[in-house]
Amino acid sequence: MELFFQENLLESTLEIKFSTEESRHISKVLRKKTGDTITVTNGKGLEWKGVITRLDTRNTLAKKTTTIFHKKAKSNIHIAIAPTKSNDRMEWFLEKATEIGITHITPILCNHSERRNIKSDRFEKILIGALKQSYQFHLPKLNAFTNFSDFVSSISADNKFIAHCRESNKSNLSSYNSLSKDVLILIGPEGDFSSEEVELASENDFLPIALGSQRLRTETAGIVACHTVIIKREQHNT
Repeated sequence: MELFFQENLLESTLEIKFSTEESRHISKVLRKKTGDTITVTNGKGLEWKGVITRLDTRNTLAKKTTTIFHKKAKSNIHIAIAPTKSNDRMEWFLEKATEIGITHITPILCNHSERRNIKSDRFEKILIGALKQSYQFHLPKLNAFTNFSDFVSSISADNKFIAHCRESNKSNLSSYNSLSKDVLILIGPEGDFSSEEVELASENDFLPIALGSQRLRTETAGIVACHTVIIKREQHNT
């Protein structure tokens, strides 16, 4: 099944006009026909179904048949992560984290950050593409690129963790049983968080955690953290 995305789509929308790019994809790639069903989301929980009433490579139209609203997850999974030097690796994280079920992503600027600027528009496109590919209806929220100290000093969550490689008394994330509530996890750059950042996080009630016995790259650590929370929540609900 193919899912399309239109940010301004409403439940009351009776007819959708597809862009030239989407119209061409519908007619030439998917080989849809007039009368075929098509599904669109706004990334805010809405599943809009309609039938194609006009098939054109530049101007395809669909008329609404029904809508379904998908409830948002009760608890957030928020990963604050230092963007990697390689854009490909960061984009891989965004794509896979979306497929897994992340709800919030904040790029953070750290003392040892390899990348000090990002292309937010490009990141949004990656998230939308992953949303469509995995047939989901809630688009993760991409927050603004934020300085580490400003972020940890102002953010709140039921569970706040920092994953770092420094020697300290820390438990594995999988050992926590309270992950059904909102979870926020800090993931540092390849050079790890600085000692000052670890201390500042501790002062703001972030608990140090391990993500296993192996040393992980930034994007891998982000995926492992996200997946661990999802697995723990599924176990809690069974």
